[in-house]
Amino acid sequence: MTLVKFKSRPFGNLLTQDFFDLDNFFDDRMWNKGLMNADFWNGKTVEPALNIRETDDHFEIELAAPGFSKKDFNVTIEDGCLNISAEKKHTEEEKEEEYTRREFNYEAFERSLMLPESVKEEEIKAKYNEGILSFRVMKKEEAKKRPPKVIEVG
Repeated sequence: MTLVKFKSRPFGNLLTQDFFDLDNFFDDRMWNKGLMNADFWNGKTVEPALNIRETDDHFEIELAAPGFSKKDFNVTIEDGCLNISAEKKHTEEEKEEEYTRREFNYEAFERSLMLPESVKEEEIKAKYNEGILSFRVMKKEEAKKRPPKVIEVG
């Protein structure tokens, strides 16, 4: 499994060549990928950091999601894809004689990972501890790395 990190930024890297392509700069950054995209405004643009480590017999996946609780997560496997989402809402209201103060907070994210065919989907375990959602994904026997077989030359 190969891990490729990617960060999406509404304005991209302003020091690259596409900065000077003004015809496409605002179309791509503002409308398609950036500020005018609905996901930018509804809280779903922030993707939590993700670490994936492969060992001989399993994968370890860690997702940084501080501030959430276990009940905020929804984790499913569908068509070989591990889908992780979380949503948290908080509202607070204070009423006094002369004023009413209302505050609210909303956080949400979605991440999806394509699982290789070499894993045991039915044995995936998830644990949330101190802001880290971690998964242990076991490999099938045929996918585990075996020591090299020595063949004697006769």
